[in-house]
Amino acid sequence: CRPLAIKRALANLVENGCRFGGQVAVRAGHQGSGIEVVIEDQGPGIPEAEMGHVFAPFFRLEGSRNRKTGGIGLGLSVARTIIRAHGGDISLENRKEGGLRVTVTLPQGTVS
Repeated sequence: CRPLAIKRALANLVENGCRFGGQVAVRAGHQGSGIEVVIEDQGPGIPEAEMGHVFAPFFRLEGSRNRKTGGIGLGLSVARTIIRAHGGDISLENRKEGGLRVTVTLPQGTVS
């Protein structure tokens, strides 16, 4: 277990939410035999056609390619690699009310 790596992964996700979605809500709790962290923003979400590509290294949505948002498209890729290395997973879904929901699941005992 590498707690600093998990912290970095979660920080990447929260920073993305702040950068592209403005206000962010984060909640965490026990889910089944593991831990679930949900990060929701109020941004534009991700076009469905691009949803399968956003975890690829260096992938950026065309609308995010500007100096204001910065980044080089590694945040989601790095976050998923770290989470999966700890036996967890990450999923994305557009919220009906607007914005993006990122759900991270980790096995119990992964973080302390």
